[in-house]
Amino acid sequence: MYDDPFETAERLALREATARFVRREIVPHLDGWERAGEIPRELHRRAAAAGLYGIGFAEEHGGDGGDTVDTVVSAEAFLEAGGSSGCHAALFTHGIALPHIVATGDKALIDRYVRPALAGETVCALGVTEPDAGSDVAALRTTAVRDGDDYIVDGAKMFITSGARADFVTTAVRTGGPGAAGISLLAVERGTPGFTVSRRLDKMGWLCSDTAELSFAGCRVPARNLIGAENEGFALIARVFVPERIVMAVHAYSVAQRCLDLTVEHTRARETFGKPLAARQVVRHKLVQMRQRVELARTYTRRVAARHAAGDMVAGEACLAKNAAVDACKYVVDEAVQLHGGMGYMRETEVERHYRDARILGIGGGATEVMTDLAARIFGYGS
Repeated sequence: MYDDPFETAERLALREATARFVRREIVPHLDGWERAGEIPRELHRRAAAAGLYGIGFAEEHGGDGGDTVDTVVSAEAFLEAGGSSGCHAALFTHGIALPHIVATGDKALIDRYVRPALAGETVCALGVTEPDAGSDVAALRTTAVRDGDDYIVDGAKMFITSGARADFVTTAVRTGGPGAAGISLLAVERGTPGFTVSRRLDKMGWLCSDTAELSFAGCRVPARNLIGAENEGFALIARVFVPERIVMAVHAYSVAQRCLDLTVEHTRARETFGKPLAARQVVRHKLVQMRQRVELARTYTRRVAARHAAGDMVAGEACLAKNAAVDACKYVVDEAVQLHGGMGYMRETEVERHYRDARILGIGGGATEVMTDLAARIFGYGS
């Protein structure tokens, strides 16, 4: 008999606890948050109080423990219970903003930034992408020049998730020469003179996830806010990319699963020409094709997640998982809207939101084309 690590008693309990939280605290309010363009800060505190906010972070750092598998289980349940991909991104941005700090083992930084964030008391963001440097992290231009006990930061960041609400931003800066070897990380706090939110960005989807352009103009940041060693930030960034891409894959297939569930329900209830839609062979076949893609993406991504939790190097496999899950999601959300007919095009229908939200998944966390090329290099397929 196969012992599924995703179906242990503890993880089934985690799945149910997450689903209950989403149905109680998120689903009734999601439309309002979409209109407001952000989620409330109180939601972070409630998620922390429910024991869902620190999953994947060690208890010694203020987290709830667990590993990549636990993170996957909770994310699946969050989305399959009716939470949106955008809401998950906004609520759990600390998942990409804090690991760099934790990895350094710097107790002072962990106490100052990690513990309050995991308690839901502060909101954080990761500032890597720039107007001229997205997936090509090594090309970033924001500079940080040492001046006594401070760094003077100048530059801009673009498309920063939770950037408008963040109390601090884990910021990638250039402290050395060109390329990856000259990159460092600094924690830049809200209110620091010279650090401003230039503007909130209007988007196609992820409407309840605030996204911002950030500006740094002569911004003086204490040198004690350096995360890790100077000029060694790229390795920390690359290390976090792998679990981020796994979670993006989870977003994709879990959104697809939610759309499949909604579509099955709709096709059973909706009658045309005296029969339910599900009685039509063409509709049944579409539902099977939707499920097939979801199941395959889920199975592969879970395998990669389990290997990551075991300590295996899965950078290439994470690229494959993300791309496969995104392809599955694109197909499923499109078919879901089609099978919902005119109602699928209406803002009041949940599948319409998922259709819009899904478009970012092939861009964020590394564009599909970049993931393909990176995988080719990792697997040695280049010349």
